[in-house]
Amino acid sequence: MYDVLIIGGGASGFTAAIYSARKKLKVIVLEYEQGGQTALQPEIWNYPGYTGLDGAKLMQTMKKQATDFGAETKNFVVEKIYSEKGDDGHEIFVVEDKNGNQIKAKSVIIATGAKPRKLGVPGEEEFYNKGVTYCATCDAPLFGGKKVAVVGAGNTGLDAALQLTKYAEKIYVLVRSSVKGDPVTYDKLKKDPKVEFIFGVETQEIKGDKFVTSLVYKDKESKQTKELEVSGVFVSIGSIPNSDFLGDFCEKNQYGQIVINPKTNATSRPGVFAAGDVTDIEERQAIIAAGEGAKAALQCYKWLKSNH
Repeated sequence: MYDVLIIGGGASGFTAAIYSARKKLKVIVLEYEQGGQTALQPEIWNYPGYTGLDGAKLMQTMKKQATDFGAETKNFVVEKIYSEKGDDGHEIFVVEDKNGNQIKAKSVIIATGAKPRKLGVPGEEEFYNKGVTYCATCDAPLFGGKKVAVVGAGNTGLDAALQLTKYAEKIYVLVRSSVKGDPVTYDKLKKDPKVEFIFGVETQEIKGDKFVTSLVYKDKESKQTKELEVSGVFVSIGSIPNSDFLGDFCEKNQYGQIVINPKTNATSRPGVFAAGDVTDIEERQAIIAAGEGAKAALQCYKWLKSNH
C-alpha cells in the first residue's frame, strides 16, 4: 500500500514525487511515456537555472532526484481507476492495467499530461510517419534540405518551426487566424529567410504517393484552394488531455481536462489531486507543470495528515 500514487512521469509527476518523497511518504510514479512532453524539447532556455540543454536530460535529472529521495517508479499503463474500502474503513484507490494488475494507495496525483491534437483531414492518417509528424524534436533532422509545412502558430507551432530552421530548406507556417505563440519566438522566425507565414489558412488535405508531396489549403478570404509542394507536414495545433481512462471518476470539463481547485489542485474526488497539462490550468509550460506538481504534492500531504 502506497501513501501517494502518481500517474504520469513528466515534469508535474516527478516534481510531485520529489516533494512527496521528501515528506517521507511511500510514493510510486507510474510512467508510460518517460519524461512527458518536456523530454521532447531539444533545447530549454526558459526553465530557471537550466539553460540550453535538452528536455530529456532535465527529466532524467528530475527522475533521479525523486528516486534518490525514495520514490519508486514503474512502467504501468492505467486502464481503470476506482476506490474501495480498506481494512481500516478508509477509502483507498486502486489502478489496474489491461492485464488486471493492481496498485493501491491512500491518495492519487494525476499528472498524465496531454497528446497532440490531429487535423482530421484526408491523408493525415495515411501519411503518418511518411511525412506527417506531430513531433519536430523527433523528426526535424529527417527533413534536411526539404520544404515543409508547419500547421499551427501557437507555442507548439512556433517551436516546431524554430527547430526546423536548422534543417529544412523552406518552412511554411500555416496560420488559421493569428499568431498566438510567444512574441519573442515569432519575431525571431520573421527574420529568418527560410520561414514564410501564410495567414487565413484552412488545411484541406495532405497528398502524396509513398510519402507526402503536398498540402492543400483554402484561403479563407479569397475562398481559393491552393497547394504547397512539401515533403513534410508538422501538425502543431495543440493537445488533448490524457484523461480518457478516468471515465467519470472525477469531474472534467468539455475539453476533457480535469477540473481542479486552483489553490489546492484538488479534484472533485477527495484524496485525488491533479497537476499539469491534464488539468484546466491556463498556461502549459514545463515550469508551470513543475510548480503545479509541487502544489499538488504539498496539498496531498496535508490531506493525508488529516484523513489517515
